[in-house]
Amino acid sequence: MSRELVELTGPVLAETLTKDSILVLPTGSIEHHGPHLPLNTDLLMADMIAHRLVDAAAADGLDAWLLPALPYTKSDEHHWAPGTMWLSWDTLMRTVVDLGNSVANTPARNLVFFNGHGGNVALLGVAVRELRRLFGLRTFVMGTGMVAGDGVNGPDEHGLGIHGGHGETSVILHLRPELVDMSKAERWIPEDVAALTHLKFNGGPVAFGWLSNDFGPEGVIGDATGANAAWGAQLVERAVTNGVAALHEIAGFRGGAA
Repeated sequence: MSRELVELTGPVLAETLTKDSILVLPTGSIEHHGPHLPLNTDLLMADMIAHRLVDAAAADGLDAWLLPALPYTKSDEHHWAPGTMWLSWDTLMRTVVDLGNSVANTPARNLVFFNGHGGNVALLGVAVRELRRLFGLRTFVMGTGMVAGDGVNGPDEHGLGIHGGHGETSVILHLRPELVDMSKAERWIPEDVAALTHLKFNGGPVAFGWLSNDFGPEGVIGDATGANAAWGAQLVERAVTNGVAALHEIAGFRGGAA
């Protein structure tokens, strides 16, 4: 049985979904990913992993359903690069709220954003609270689980493999290898940032505003040179396994919601 919600008719959807149903909405992006990766890298990761996740969750007894992926999101940190397509933060926020309103018109009460693009994280964090307040939905944000190379699993990216680096390149080599040009893969790590103690991209005490070309003309932050499909397959498998476990917790989570 297909778990793609849009393949149901309206009447069947109304009869099939319940308040315990979990709707998964992948959010990707169309943006510059350097000379070696396609513009739809984040969309491919979010959509293809979400398909596997929802199928695995359904096979494990969860009432999970997949919504069509949202390709155009907040990617204006890559605005300088041809091919990047983005929505302004307020347009995306209104879009997400409207989608939440549409979900609230179904019996389902659980909405999960399965996000493949780091530029969406802050906005989705605000959006899930907005949807909770406006429509009483139980709302969640999950990621694809990309990790920086640590010197053991790939080159040491000093925690900076956040865009077009070892993890993303490996995953696309696994999912769509024909779209990757490894002859153009290089190391693009801002070593001066890596040496800082307080200012960090991920998890440091001080965050900062940035554009992707602040750290070099290729607009990549990471090291793609050691990427390989085998590691990409492991990352995808880990994302699905951890995702199913997370969806089980989501299925039992109430957080004050009816």
